[in-house]
Amino acid sequence: MRPEMLTAVSALAVAVVTAAGGTVTTVIGRRQPRRPRGAERRDDFTAVTDKLGEHIARLEREAEQDRQQAEHDRARIGAQDFALRYIAAWARSLVTYMREQRLEPPPPPQPIPDEVRPYLHDISS
Repeated sequence: MRPEMLTAVSALAVAVVTAAGGTVTTVIGRRQPRRPRGAERRDDFTAVTDKLGEHIARLEREAEQDRQQAEHDRARIGAQDFALRYIAAWARSLVTYMREQRLEPPPPPQPIPDEVRPYLHDISS
């Protein structure tokens, strides 16, 4: 090979390597800036942690509302229990008064539901 040919081939090789380097540099330059390695994982962990924190806060609010509702229900049931005991005692006193006057009180409605029977001790059926 003649020296001119060798010079031309080496110039062509340098041109190809330069073009490839320019292309690679252009492609890398157009990409979004890279974050440090593991940054995506940290961001995912932060997002998941935030979502879990929101979910836990919502569950705590719901649990507190449920506790308040249960307390309200217990108070209401206690008041209803007191009212029913008062009415039952009043009915018993009326029955006692009628029997003292030698009157027969009317029979309770039949049949007595099984759910009520444990609370009505003085009614035989």
